[in-house]
Amino acid sequence: MSREAEPFTPINEGEARLYTCGPTVYNYAHIGNFRAYVFEDLLRRVLKLNDYKVTQVMNLTDVDDKTIRDSQKAGMSLNDFTAIYKKAFFEDLEKLNVEPAEHYPAATDHIPQMIDMIQTLVDKGYAYLADDKCVYYSIDKFEHYGCLAKIDRDNQMSGTRVKTDEYEKESVSDFALWKAWDKADGDVKWDSPWGEGRPGWHIECSAMAKATLGDHFDMHTGGVDNMFPHHEDEIAQSEAANGCKYVNYWMHCAHLRINNAKMSKSLGNFYTLAQLTEKGWAGAEVRYMLLATHYRAGLNFVVETGAEKSESLSNARAAITRLQNFIERIKDKADGELSSELSELCAKAQDEFLDSLNDDLNISGALGKMFDFIREGNRILDSNETVNQEALLNTLKYFNRILDVMKFDLDNDVPAEILALAEERQQARADKNWGRSDEIRDQLKAQGWVIEDTPAGPKVKKG
Repeated sequence: MSREAEPFTPINEGEARLYTCGPTVYNYAHIGNFRAYVFEDLLRRVLKLNDYKVTQVMNLTDVDDKTIRDSQKAGMSLNDFTAIYKKAFFEDLEKLNVEPAEHYPAATDHIPQMIDMIQTLVDKGYAYLADDKCVYYSIDKFEHYGCLAKIDRDNQMSGTRVKTDEYEKESVSDFALWKAWDKADGDVKWDSPWGEGRPGWHIECSAMAKATLGDHFDMHTGGVDNMFPHHEDEIAQSEAANGCKYVNYWMHCAHLRINNAKMSKSLGNFYTLAQLTEKGWAGAEVRYMLLATHYRAGLNFVVETGAEKSESLSNARAAITRLQNFIERIKDKADGELSSELSELCAKAQDEFLDSLNDDLNISGALGKMFDFIREGNRILDSNETVNQEALLNTLKYFNRILDVMKFDLDNDVPAEILALAEERQQARADKNWGRSDEIRDQLKAQGWVIEDTPAGPKVKKG
């Protein structure tokens, strides 16, 4: 709201309650959408790293202009149609290691709460029934309308109306809270005091936030495109209906662009997570790519020829490989006592990592501190015969509470049949059957695995 960094002071000590704008489930979410969800996951994890008890709400918009339009095109009921994309969304969240929110309210489960809130706004004089049988919010009745998006009130068009869910900043006008049913809605309708119809998009989040977090809560997040009209309208509705401040802190992430152009379903230039994994990119690599740029900075996703080549994802793969190689080096080293040098290094790295994140989620600074630690850690590994594995690994696990891209149980990541071949090769080498040993090595290589012979024994890893 202030466009400035402010210290976070929770409403209830030790608790952080946040509402995070979730998907409109009319299509598969693309990686531009997932930038917002990964940013919200970063915020959640940083709050938890600061020992806050987090209650996160992520809504599912399963009734609006787009879900109705596309379900009818598909010849499916609204519920059956949106169920496909809800399922896919949760599967993608799991692949990206996005922690589950505490609540996932769906709009269609909260229609009575929406009707109650609209009735309150009508009773208080903030909303009115128009001649088209729709209920509209009168923006000139709310003194602070435009406070979030910084709209010039002199140029607002009170008295004109907009019925569509989404509109541009230049179209500021009274917006629909309840839309009267018409034949384009098919069988999507509910009874209300104003006749059959359905809610507008903006009232949905106000009602779901109230139902799950109450009238006043700590944080509200989303993509920068949600700031207007959606979040601006939420403020107007909620504060007028509830008679108190709606949200203490607002946070918005910037767009992800593709080849310097806006990525959107309407333009058809988007990539889903499934499309990228089909090209060989892992969920952890996509997560790292989305996470590694500050949430308020624009992120340009450069793709060459069908997404087989991507500098952004290649850099993410290289970073994760560096992390995994460091983990392997630690485990290959003989375990020893904890030196004061290593103890100080680990404590300093963790403190600096958290300090960076606590500065407006400065992920670039945090990653810099992490790789400084790895460089120093490698120096210690090079110069000592033994090292305290636990201290090094616990520090990496501390970083991974935020990143969630590292794997520590390395043997469990290798399929049993690959491990069996590696053991057979080891036996062939012991028997001096070099021909069979080479055959197994080539067989493993053909399946994407390599064996490295180390002082601790052979290690199987992705080639």
